[in-house]
Amino acid sequence: SVGVVRRGRLAWERYFNGADAATLHNTRSATKTVTGMLIGAAIDRGLIPSAQAPVLTYFKDREPLANPDPRKAKITIEDFLTMSSLLECDDENQFSRGNEERMYLVEDWVKFALDLPIRGFPDWVTKPAASPHGRSFSYCTAGVVTLGALLERAVKKPVPDFAREALFAPIGLEKAGWQFTPLGTAMTGGGLQLATRDLARLGQLYLDGGAWSGRQVLPKAWVAESVRAHAQVDDRTEYGYLWWLRTFEAGGKKHAAFLMQGAGGNKVAVFPDLQMVVVVTATNFRERGAHELSDKVLVAVLEAVTE
Repeated sequence: SVGVVRRGRLAWERYFNGADAATLHNTRSATKTVTGMLIGAAIDRGLIPSAQAPVLTYFKDREPLANPDPRKAKITIEDFLTMSSLLECDDENQFSRGNEERMYLVEDWVKFALDLPIRGFPDWVTKPAASPHGRSFSYCTAGVVTLGALLERAVKKPVPDFAREALFAPIGLEKAGWQFTPLGTAMTGGGLQLATRDLARLGQLYLDGGAWSGRQVLPKAWVAESVRAHAQVDDRTEYGYLWWLRTFEAGGKKHAAFLMQGAGGNKVAVFPDLQMVVVVTATNFRERGAHELSDKVLVAVLEAVTE
């Protein structure tokens, strides 16, 4: 599907391969951005002190940990939000001990994450202190899964219930399909199923600084902090609080965007300068260049609205 919302109104949408407006799409890791929203909602309610709260304080029952290191006690919620903790966890590296495919083989995904060793930085790898924003990016699903379990403990209710109460219901999002870990907590690292228009609602919420129909659903300051660069992914991409930050060019002009992204080419792209949200859902899960294909759709939309 492709959906375009401009200045708060649905401007254009198309559905393919039997999908329609009621279809719930598995947007894979776009789920991670929703997890960041829920962390912000919990902080706003005083249920989590701040993004600087140490993660391990919520998981004393998982100790003792494998690969003990005093630096683990200093890992914060923000480290997981920005994919920059010191844990050796890299989904882009098949040899990484923290690669998500290894996590799926065991029962306790949180213990899997917390047991990981501290990452090494040989001479050819830029150390955090020398990296832009002082953080070294490493894409880690296990960290976001751990945030989900932390959230559940902090709010004292299942993540889907808190999501419905704190985020979904206030913006009119009525249907969501969660996946779950082997121990029964919601899978906050991927797999959340949402309709195209509801994905657009989430993008619009952030475009409007966390407000919806005159109500402040998420703190404006949290939204601003979430879409600010905290780590550099590569020469073209930076990373906020589980948001991807990129610039797209169309018609000779550059347009900054912040995006939710998931495998297969799933994207929710927010373009503040155009007051526009573009949703692309896709199932190119095993196709190379899936994100590049969806990027072409985003550029085509940009060209259409700016010509």
